[in-house]
Amino acid sequence: MKLNISKLLVLMFLGTITSSCQKSLDMAPISNSNAANFYKTTQDFELAVNAAYATLYTFYAPASGVSYFAEQMSDNATLYNVAGIQADRVAFKNFSLAPSNTEVYRFWQESYRALYNVNIVLDKIEGASLDNAYKESVKAQMMFLRGLYYFNMVQMWGDIPLVTKALSATESYDVVRSPVADVYAQIIADLNYASQYLPLPAAVASTPGKATKYAAQALLGKVYLTLDRKTEATQVLTEVYGKYTLVPQYAQLWGATIKNTSESIFEIQFKGGAGNPYSNYWTEFAPTENFVLTLFGGGMNQVTDDLYNEYEEGDIRRDVSISTGYTNKNGTFIPIKFQNKWVDKTAPAPSGRELSNNNFVVLRYADVLLMLSEATNDPKYLNEVRSRVGLPAFGSAGYPTAKYPTLALALEHERRVELALEFHRLFDLKRTNRALDVVKKTKPIQNEGQLILPIPQNVIQQNPKITQNSAYTGL
Repeated sequence: MKLNISKLLVLMFLGTITSSCQKSLDMAPISNSNAANFYKTTQDFELAVNAAYATLYTFYAPASGVSYFAEQMSDNATLYNVAGIQADRVAFKNFSLAPSNTEVYRFWQESYRALYNVNIVLDKIEGASLDNAYKESVKAQMMFLRGLYYFNMVQMWGDIPLVTKALSATESYDVVRSPVADVYAQIIADLNYASQYLPLPAAVASTPGKATKYAAQALLGKVYLTLDRKTEATQVLTEVYGKYTLVPQYAQLWGATIKNTSESIFEIQFKGGAGNPYSNYWTEFAPTENFVLTLFGGGMNQVTDDLYNEYEEGDIRRDVSISTGYTNKNGTFIPIKFQNKWVDKTAPAPSGRELSNNNFVVLRYADVLLMLSEATNDPKYLNEVRSRVGLPAFGSAGYPTAKYPTLALALEHERRVELALEFHRLFDLKRTNRALDVVKKTKPIQNEGQLILPIPQNVIQQNPKITQNSAYTGL
């Protein structure tokens, strides 16, 4: 059953007055038929919290804003034929975005719908007559999600409306774009609260997918790095160091039945098959019109030659991560590069589309190790990642120093091949102020202003107080 959230949703954000929450793993979504009497009991809040977590399925979907921004607008991914509105999707690859782009508007809507589900829980939990420890736990989980969402959104759009409570339609028109600094201040406050009150992983081991103290700290460390606050990043990331272990073999990270490994810090859970929700990374990232790999090929995030050639000789991560093509039903090999991490060829397809089982990892330990080297300027942590795949350590005789002579370039290279196609690349390049120089080698980007998305035209039409990003004025 869908949850109709009447009149409370922000008109300028959503363009509609309704929203719906997706089903989560084991709980039905809330019905608003008794909304006035809801948000009273622990059971009520568990449903609401579950609905808030369910927004991850949209926010990190394979054709989500994070996917388009982090990969399609980087040098990692491209499009050939793609399902959906071709021109609006190709615009991300070609850096020809306009405020009227329907996909940009969809991403904006999905982001603020997700935030509404978070903020309504935070609003209601304050006045609930429940145990304080439980209320702190709920608030910490919601603040983690809000920090995660705003961290992505502020990097994607720059100044954005900062909404921390459920608003009436009238109130929404008084909310304009907040400066980036204010958004980051809120993110840091949320993640600090989450770090203080979220449990350790062992306490929620029976409910995988729940946010933990270390997930909040890992994310906070990335926020501090983005703000070039390396001392604080080092402090918080060090708290996570040693609490996880790299899986022995890189290939052991991937597979429809591989879930919540010793390396996983925060992971979105899928059931697949007859369960709900099912994963569609495999199908969306498969080439279109292949007629053999999958019943549905979305054509999203096809792999560039530039990414494929980034791997060093003997780096096993290349073949684990990337397929070089497929053989069609006529026996002809089609040379097209596409992802190999979320393949699920045995997934059932009762309605003509595979219902895959692959989880999606938002934060994993290798990411933390590489961030620690970035924060501390110590290659020790980088070399732990390289050791797993049997490659020479940075600083050793066998390392390709001529190509990556500095630790900064070594980290840029290592993050690209270790975390390929996992929705990190453009965020990483922006953090190190390398995005324009790197991306323009393979994509027709013209200026720094194109490293953020336009504010959707519909949003500005609904509320003229909202301003446009400079690269898109007059379009």
